[in-house]
Amino acid sequence: QVPLVESGGGLVQAGGSLRLSCAGVARTFSSHAMGWFRQPPGKEREFVAAISWSGEDTFYADSVKGRFTISRDNAKNTVSLQMNRLTVEDTAVYYCAAYTGSSNNPYVGAEYGIWGQGTQVTVSS
Repeated sequence: QVPLVESGGGLVQAGGSLRLSCAGVARTFSSHAMGWFRQPPGKEREFVAAISWSGEDTFYADSVKGRFTISRDNAKNTVSLQMNRLTVEDTAVYYCAAYTGSSNNPYVGAEYGIWGQGTQVTVSS
């Protein structure tokens, strides 16, 4: 299966915004729930947000709820993460992934079988 490709990362000052995008093959975006994860320097990968295959259900980590918005456009084979009011604690490599598991738990990274290469987000004070 073709890996997902993230884009949109960069360096931004605290309080600013970034919009991450993820592109892949049509089959992946039309048939899988999608998620965003991040890995801060020296820390374990953590859940950020997820969206159902239809786009009707979304899930967010408490740390980003109210600031981040996940969305998808299956016609364009993309999923996005709008990040507002960024803080230094948001600094991490961000990954998009396609859900391929059977536990029906979008919060668990091991349940996602298709991953992108990651894009760096650095928030400065």
